[in-house]
Amino acid sequence: MIRPEYDEALFPHWTTLPIRFRDLDPLNHVNNAIFSTYYEEARIEFIQEVNQLAGELKNGYSFVLANIEIEFARPVEYPNDILIGSGIKSLGNSSITSFQAIYTGDEKILASVAEAHGVWFDLSSQRPTRIPDIPNTEKYMLPNSLFE
Repeated sequence: MIRPEYDEALFPHWTTLPIRFRDLDPLNHVNNAIFSTYYEEARIEFIQEVNQLAGELKNGYSFVLANIEIEFARPVEYPNDILIGSGIKSLGNSSITSFQAIYTGDEKILASVAEAHGVWFDLSSQRPTRIPDIPNTEKYMLPNSLFE
């Protein structure tokens, strides 16, 4: 997986989260399992920014996480904030692949990257369904050149 240096223009969406004391392991590092929660919080915030998806959440649709791959580059310690960049790597009929990166808030050093695959899901029928049309999709997409 790629490991991009911090660049505010790289990701279409940024989330800042505080590191909580309860997130730590005995070595004062953020526990690796917590990274998944950080990425999830950032994806939810990102989805809320896309009006077509946010509106459909209220109508019984949601993304269901099908797969996530996380790579760790360095430990993150308390106290600090983290910056999570999020964007869409690819978009299918009913699925989406996101790419995210976590940077330390103070030095903006890469701590982790993740690629997640989600399926747009109709909660009432319990079946995958077509993602609603999103105007200006390119606004949320990461450049293909990033992954070449």
